[in-house]
Amino acid sequence: MASTVQYDAPDHYLVDELFTDEHKIIREAVRDWVNRAVKPIIEDQFERNEFPRHLIKEMGELGTFGPFIPEQYGGPGMDFMSYGIIMQELERGDSGIRSMASVQTSLVLYPLWKFGTEEQKQKYIPPLINGDIVGCFGLTEPNHGSDPGSMVTHFEDKGDHVVLNGAKMWITNSSIADVAVVWAKDEQGIIRGMIVDADSEGYSAPLTHGKYSLRASVTGELVFDNVKVPKENLFPEVKGLRGPLSCLNSARYGIAWGAVGAAMDCYDAAVRYSKERKQFGKPIGSFQLQQKKIAEALTEITKAQLLLWRLGSLRNDGKATAAMISMAKRNNVAMALDIAREMRQVFGAMGITNDFPMMRHMMNLESVITYEGTHDIHLLITGAEATGIPAFK
Repeated sequence: MASTVQYDAPDHYLVDELFTDEHKIIREAVRDWVNRAVKPIIEDQFERNEFPRHLIKEMGELGTFGPFIPEQYGGPGMDFMSYGIIMQELERGDSGIRSMASVQTSLVLYPLWKFGTEEQKQKYIPPLINGDIVGCFGLTEPNHGSDPGSMVTHFEDKGDHVVLNGAKMWITNSSIADVAVVWAKDEQGIIRGMIVDADSEGYSAPLTHGKYSLRASVTGELVFDNVKVPKENLFPEVKGLRGPLSCLNSARYGIAWGAVGAAMDCYDAAVRYSKERKQFGKPIGSFQLQQKKIAEALTEITKAQLLLWRLGSLRNDGKATAAMISMAKRNNVAMALDIAREMRQVFGAMGITNDFPMMRHMMNLESVITYEGTHDIHLLITGAEATGIPAFK
């Protein structure tokens, strides 16, 4: 079982002064919950490859699902900076906990809010926000990841309903989801979104086994074998990739914040250990090479914090572009993965044990650097923005 000693988060450039009192209250509430409810159990959950389902209702009560959803639909009506702060604190606990909240929020609640009918919003949004039901998001397929436009999952119009066939892969929350937001092609080959109830005949969600990453998270497939979906469950207006990509932008924004939380957790643990562990008669934190690792980690975290604050401000003002979000996601996840590896070395052999969080964060971040757009795809998005020439088409 991991140590439950908590550390102060780094804030070398006094970024705290840029946040409102409300932001700080939100952060402290989620941080306190993570310290109390997640950290004492997460290493055991990770080792047993189990998601702590009992936390879902608590997360709903805490306001971690759909924090930016307006109050008229039962949401807290917070800003996007608050959403980022919540994701940061959840990932200080574990990427799997943040992933669950990220999917529920950005990939299920967000499209319902943006694209759903009034009836769909009233039916599904309140129980998703409260944690009474769980959602998942079906876009990636076994043969189509970075190229979602080539999906083969499709549906046919049958009058008052459609019939859905196909499969989705690498789906967070798959087997625990009550509803799925699924993207599929109609008979004209146009991508449409719909809400599929998990208890529909022909719907199954087999688990993915053998994971070394995100072990305290549910990952699986969605399989649709002639699933009947009522027409009132289709999103009426949005067509093409614009719909799912806008959801991914929201998720990537939250991931950019979450990754910094994982980096903070690794950094905090390493600083504390460097002061306590002695070799050659003095703390290892007094040695130059250890200070190099710690100083570089602090520098990278500080740069990421400033990037996020600016990105959050732009998103609040409706000015954050997809390319801006891509840059932050790519930079911050790679940064966090590097810090997890470097901070692990501060601990020597002890760093590979679950007495400390670095190996768990490191393995989790190997997934985070791939999902919601791979590291290389985000690089090409930035390259296209810089040159005006898309390299992936």
